[in-house]
Order: sequence, then C-alpha cells, then structure tokens
Amino acid sequence: MKIKPLADRVLIEPISAEEIKKVGKINLVMPQTMDKERPEQGKVAAVGAGKINKDGKLIPMSVKKGDTVLFTKYGPNEIKVDGKIYLIAEEKDILAILE
Repeated sequence: MKIKPLADRVLIEPISAEEIKKVGKINLVMPQTMDKERPEQGKVAAVGAGKINKDGKLIPMSVKKGDTVLFTKYGPNEIKVDGKIYLIAEEKDILAILE
C-alpha cells in the first residue's frame, strides 16, 4: 500500500534506538532500555504538498523524502501498514533535519 500524506503532514519511518549509530569513526550502540521509549528520530518516507495559508497560497514543505529528522516524542500518530510501523506528523512537530 502506498501512503501520500495530506497538507503539511509527513510520513516518517522511525529509527529504532537499538540500531547502531556511526559517529565519526566510533560506532555507538544504544542501550535496549532506550528502545522502550518512543523514538524521536526517523527518515522521511513521504511528504504532503504543504499548508494553505489564509490567503489561499500554498506554503511548501521544509522537509523532503529521505531527510533524517528529529521530532517531538508524542506529537506524531503511529500507524501500521503492511506490518511496518510508521509515524504521521504535522510539519510543526518536526524540530530539525539531521545532517
């Protein structure tokens, strides 16, 4: 199934806390206890067209497919599609793009 978010919503594939992270030349393994909490990072899988302002003009999205983002812990809604968990967030729930 293909998901196309509406308006200023973003479909995010969460990054599990137990995944191995590379920081420079050092590999970090996040403890499994952190995995019990809801993730706060993810990869953008799809974005909506943007928000319409009060003048009827489209405000384009700041994020794009493939961006790794940091988002508020409890802002996004969790959905399950074809056995895989995704989050749908409004653009305002995204705090930063990680580079």
